[in-house]
Amino acid sequence: MTASVPFMPAARVRRIRESPSSAAAARVRELKAAGRDVLDLTVGEPDFDTPRHVKDAAIRAIEAGETKYTPVNGTPRLREAIRTRLLRTTGIRYDDAQITVGGGGKQVVYLAFTASLDEGDEVIVPAPYWVSYPDMVRANDGTPVILATRAEDRYKVTPGALRAAITPRTKWLVLNAPSNPTGVLYTRGELAALGEVLAEAPHVRVLTDEIYDEIVFGDERAVGLAQAAPGIRDRVLTVNGVSKSYAMTGWRLGYAVGDPGVIGAINLLQSQTSSCPSSITQAAAAEALTGDQSFVAEAAAVYRERRDRAVELVGAVDGLAPIVPDGAFYLFVDCRGLLGRTTPTGAVLENDQDVALYFLEEAGVAVIQGSAYGVAPFFRMSFATDRETIEAGIGAIREAVERLG
Repeated sequence: MTASVPFMPAARVRRIRESPSSAAAARVRELKAAGRDVLDLTVGEPDFDTPRHVKDAAIRAIEAGETKYTPVNGTPRLREAIRTRLLRTTGIRYDDAQITVGGGGKQVVYLAFTASLDEGDEVIVPAPYWVSYPDMVRANDGTPVILATRAEDRYKVTPGALRAAITPRTKWLVLNAPSNPTGVLYTRGELAALGEVLAEAPHVRVLTDEIYDEIVFGDERAVGLAQAAPGIRDRVLTVNGVSKSYAMTGWRLGYAVGDPGVIGAINLLQSQTSSCPSSITQAAAAEALTGDQSFVAEAAAVYRERRDRAVELVGAVDGLAPIVPDGAFYLFVDCRGLLGRTTPTGAVLENDQDVALYFLEEAGVAVIQGSAYGVAPFFRMSFATDRETIEAGIGAIREAVERLG
């Protein structure tokens, strides 16, 4: 037998790294399997079960034999559900040529970049950012342009900063609000001001990731760029899904609406990859989007209570300063007050990764370092878990901080 040549991943794979959040979750599973008690505050998914009426819709679909391939852009019922939902929440009506569906919002974002980026094309990614955006751009031959934001602006993009970041090679701006990891939300006026800048740059499209748009804590619902800046609506690709708002992370259903040219290119790619999302998931998602919406409001109210408690407890820990989120279910916590301090073993906390490792080893609490999201020194903790775990986790962090020299 001749020796085989060692496998070498393609360049697009070598350019990217494993998702830090996935790596953190894997590390927690390893520690638990080894018998270690770990309070996991890394998880970016609801701890609620999928609503009963949504599960029933999936069961009915199975029993009715709805187990075949569907059109690439989803069943007629799902497309109508997406249309109905967006008309209800945004006042904008989209037709079939403006809708794409995929195996989660993450796949839709990836395919949007695959469909549009050539080597050297730039994508403006404001920091802090969801960990996958830059690597998705790199994997598709693009260049992520990390746009720094400021604490005094609540880590939101300002018109001046956006204007300075745009070049002739800019293909996309990515906006995620409510944000993972900060939870901050843009006002209608702030989005309109960004729209005025984008009107000056007709070659720039905007991918707005609105997966957390139902999980907001104020009196007003989230406003998207397509609503706030109608003059550039034809360049806005709005991505959403059912994972977060309806506790359907494992069902894997995301969708996007926007320019028929972009949507058509995504659908072409979809036809040559997974063909279509699960027909059963599509039936469940259609029910989620158009059926009883009481779960959404009830879950958001619980998240708000958890947020308030988490902010109170973290804010009382010396050296930690949380950003108060407007939505989603994360706290992004400034931990610069811990840097330079010494652990009981004599190690010095030099960066936010050291802080996260210290919390894991000393307190048995898993969080994710802020540098994974492009801003340091911070860490992200999730409050998409029960109040007992939140209180126990922050309590253990507080005690670990008190042991620092």
